[in-house]
Amino acid sequence: MVDITHKTNTLRQATAQAIVKVSKQETINAIINKTVPKGDVFEMAKTAGLFAVKRTRDMIPDCHPIPIEYTAVCYEIKDLEIFIEVEVKTIYKTGVEVEAMHGALVVALTIYDMLKPIDKGIEISTIKLLDKKGGKSSMIIQEHTLKAAVLVISDSVSANKSEDKSGKFIVEKLKQFNFNDTVYEVVPDEIKEIQNKVMQLCQEGIDLIITTGGTGLSLRDVTPEAIKPLLDTEIPGIMETSRDYGQSRTPYAMLSRGICGFKGNTLILTLPGSLKGVEESMQALFPQLLHVFKVREGVKHD
Repeated sequence: MVDITHKTNTLRQATAQAIVKVSKQETINAIINKTVPKGDVFEMAKTAGLFAVKRTRDMIPDCHPIPIEYTAVCYEIKDLEIFIEVEVKTIYKTGVEVEAMHGALVVALTIYDMLKPIDKGIEISTIKLLDKKGGKSSMIIQEHTLKAAVLVISDSVSANKSEDKSGKFIVEKLKQFNFNDTVYEVVPDEIKEIQNKVMQLCQEGIDLIITTGGTGLSLRDVTPEAIKPLLDTEIPGIMETSRDYGQSRTPYAMLSRGICGFKGNTLILTLPGSLKGVEESMQALFPQLLHVFKVREGVKHD
């Protein structure tokens, strides 16, 4: 199976369609009047579809076990065609489009099986996905003119005694979200130097400042102490989301003291210094974090 451990749980939904075409009006009449010898066609097929959705993982080898939280089966009759729609919802790490299509197929097959004694000319066609929503793939990364800066907080990197990997990773990752000219700076673990650099970047009109390093528990980890006094508005939920994501992957994520908030119109985000911590934080927060700038603009123009 595809590795989805890096993904986050979000509301995901999908709607699929199948079409069953009968060969005569008498068949449609029998369905509507519930005179088909095998029983109530639509109710029986709906039940089969519900089972099919939940058991997709048993039939399709690469499908993950998914907590199915909602399934609806709808019918519409147009002349001699029966249009079947199956909608499926979950809150999970991967989508439910295969589950919806599998459900639609089994509904159609069940209708076929129940009608074949009275109609030998039945056809099944057009099994397809009508719609899917949810997950990061549905988040469109809009073009923007936002400017970003990455600050590496490290005495050893500042003194050229070690190589920075985390800051460079952030710069490359930001390119996926249309930040193409990100400022990259290295400063030592000194409160005044960190504050001076952050204030300089704010005055230069930088929209997003991401720091990496200095959020741990050692005496040299002073990034939160440097950044917190500068903030006009703290946004606790952002870093809580990052810590929650990390906590489900490593028990040490709870030890991060990272904070986030606005200084004027600049969003400041403090990430851990480890490459793994940075990777997980970026995965947890982007691209949805960019919505904060839309909210900011909305407030600014009200």
